[in-house]
Amino acid sequence: MTARIYRPARNAMQSGKGKSKSWMLVHEPAESKSIDPLMGYTTSGDTRQQIKLSFETQEEAEAYAQRNGIAYTVQPAHEATPKRQSYTDNFRADRKTPWTH
Repeated sequence: MTARIYRPARNAMQSGKGKSKSWMLVHEPAESKSIDPLMGYTTSGDTRQQIKLSFETQEEAEAYAQRNGIAYTVQPAHEATPKRQSYTDNFRADRKTPWTH
């Protein structure tokens, strides 16, 4: 069973970077999910999917996985490029896209 170590992206619905600074260790699914015939719920016998461990740094997450004998893969962190724009650029005459109400 392998695990994935990654740093989550920020929430697209908010401007803050809340929980995107920590590194997460998540177990990959060992078996596929199935649909319960009576109620229609999605079920799985794999309880490790419910565990999400958070760490301050990537090295701490890797050290934990090595200590406990967990095979892991690391996804590199993706840094967003800030798009700087001043407020007055909204009203420039040579704007690339037309600004309308």
